[in-house]
Amino acid sequence: MLIQTAPTQTIAYVIRNSLYLSITDRCTLQCAFCPKIQGVKKVHDFDLTLDHRPEVEEIIQSIDDPKAYDEVVFCGYGEPTLRLKVLLDVAHYIKGKGGRVRVNTDGLANHFHKRNVLPELAQCVDALSVSMNAQNETVYDQHCLPQLRGSFDAMIGFLRMAPEYISSVTATAINGLDGVDMEACERLAMELCVNFRYRELDVVG
Repeated sequence: MLIQTAPTQTIAYVIRNSLYLSITDRCTLQCAFCPKIQGVKKVHDFDLTLDHRPEVEEIIQSIDDPKAYDEVVFCGYGEPTLRLKVLLDVAHYIKGKGGRVRVNTDGLANHFHKRNVLPELAQCVDALSVSMNAQNETVYDQHCLPQLRGSFDAMIGFLRMAPEYISSVTATAINGLDGVDMEACERLAMELCVNFRYRELDVVG
């Protein structure tokens, strides 16, 4: 079921049996491989163009029954942790209704907010999926074009800390990007004591 608050704006959208929430179009990265950067704002048949950034009540109204899905995922064409308070308020609502919460993130929340936000996330988030994207800073900067200096090290630091707070943490990288060594990325994830998932270039959602 697709739930919209207005004909022009999709907040909640379903892929398989997960409900995805698009809460912002802002990001701390400008990844060259991101469809949004290439001018495409669709995932499957869902147009994720935002005419405004939805507030807590608007997002909650777009959710029918959190328990009806395998999980509710904060993921759109923006970095959800940039709107941390909104994310936390909605995630607490989902948990209160018996749902499971995953956050797809670039892992730069601590870097952006200049504090450790993992204790706050741990209160209402069951799983994190973190875009590692590369095995070293050079390749990461080449593809991700971070807006904040030191982003690769900050992302690695976030991944290293995350399992202390959240039991399910997965790092991801995209197979098919120039210079990205998937085996090295997987080894790095193992060193950080997190899971690793291969993604394929141009396959979204």
